[in-house]
Amino acid sequence: MLFVPFVLAACGDAEEDLTAVRVGEVTRSIFYAPQYIAIEKGFFEEEGLDVELTTTWGGDKTMTTLLSGGIDVALVGSETSIYVYLQGSDDPVVNFAQLTQTDGTFLVSRHEAEDFTWEQLRGSSFLGQRKGGMPQMAGEFTLKQHGIDPHRDLELIQNIDFANIASAFASGTGDYVQLFEPQATVFEMEGIGHVLASFGEESGRLPYTVFMSKQSFIQENPEIVQKFTNAVYRAQLWLEEADPAEAAGLIAPYFEDTELAVIQTVIERYQNQQSYALDPAIDEEEWERLQDIMEEAGELPKRVDHAILVDNQFANNAAEHVK
Repeated sequence: MLFVPFVLAACGDAEEDLTAVRVGEVTRSIFYAPQYIAIEKGFFEEEGLDVELTTTWGGDKTMTTLLSGGIDVALVGSETSIYVYLQGSDDPVVNFAQLTQTDGTFLVSRHEAEDFTWEQLRGSSFLGQRKGGMPQMAGEFTLKQHGIDPHRDLELIQNIDFANIASAFASGTGDYVQLFEPQATVFEMEGIGHVLASFGEESGRLPYTVFMSKQSFIQENPEIVQKFTNAVYRAQLWLEEADPAEAAGLIAPYFEDTELAVIQTVIERYQNQQSYALDPAIDEEEWERLQDIMEEAGELPKRVDHAILVDNQFANNAAEHVK
């Protein structure tokens, strides 16, 4: 297993009394701004934790690393915990703190559309995300909500690796593309594409990206999990009120190849549509909506009760104690 470490330069050397927590994030993304804010503002350190952050690149690799003991906490889509549970794991992966609460992708067109309607996609070529991943499932769910069958009414392109989707669109593939930030904003600034709609706004509130651990780790280390959740909540409260420019400057070291103006625009866009969760709790309505989307996509053989894979005790305690 290949790990890509990230040096937390702003935090300095960990004090001897800090407890190390190994965290694996599924990718490096401005979508995860509260996590970097919690590090840079010292919220984890103030809780007595030394977060060792690794980018594990992809849901499968992230979950494999968690299950094999390579990390203690994973930041990844909550659907992965469902997949693991349905495979019959003896030590299920439990979601304990939500970081993002909507899909983070946007519909980008090659051409401007002043009076955009979803009907305009009918008969077009659509460059989508990986089959079975939450972005693609949320995208297909949104299209169906607008009366479009993505497999019949579009030329749906799904055979391009995630890392190459943006460059494929820039090279001329597809009339429309489903993109994460900051690529959507960069394409707008460069005149390559135009953002027409947000899949996050269209598909609704979901436990989209969540901190999770093996059940055994949570049971053996409840104080660590509580402190971790406290720090996450403090970052969420800070970002909810923060000026996008200040937040962008704080997390800029994590995105050295991205212009500060782009980071600021992306944060503001995610703030405005409330993609960043306002607290760590994963409510049952969001959990059921997630499974509705998975079921609609044909990726959910059996529904899993909220109580089995969600533990909100740490989020509830954080809400009571964090000011």
